[in-house]
Amino acid sequence: MDIIATHINYYTICHRKLWLFANSIQMEHTSDTVYDGKLLHETSYPQRAEKHSEMELTASCNGLTLSGKVDFYDHKNKIIHETKRGKSIEQAHTLQVKFYIWLFELNGIEGVIGGIEYPKLRKTTEVFLSRTDVAFLEETIQEVNTLLRQKKCPETINSKICKKCSYYQLCYIDEL
Repeated sequence: MDIIATHINYYTICHRKLWLFANSIQMEHTSDTVYDGKLLHETSYPQRAEKHSEMELTASCNGLTLSGKVDFYDHKNKIIHETKRGKSIEQAHTLQVKFYIWLFELNGIEGVIGGIEYPKLRKTTEVFLSRTDVAFLEETIQEVNTLLRQKKCPETINSKICKKCSYYQLCYIDEL
């Protein structure tokens, strides 16, 4: 199984969400929050389609195939632009962008940096990749791989972010 950038993001947020997603139980199509995020992505920077492009990357690391699809990549300045709705799960956003930068490095493209753009907040966060981050990502992809191979779905995490999750009703059906 390939490890994709979404797996890295979901692993940071909730192991149950990751496991469900990876096992083809996808609830994003039922979420107004996800729809709002897609709409924000499509409408926030309409001029970008002319100058920058989405980019898919694949690499191999420790016997695993890694892949990711960057929202926009500025080839000239070597900047990844990732558009996000809000900062509530900023740690997951940051790790996802670091994963993208790492994919570029694994493909021999050095000097790439990232930017997470929050149009609703009118803020941008710069993201850089350190050697410590690479070691953390190498460990994380092994943990993700182990989690994805589990037969049993992880338990719910009962976090405040659960109420905004597209999997909320599935995870808490007994409590509704």
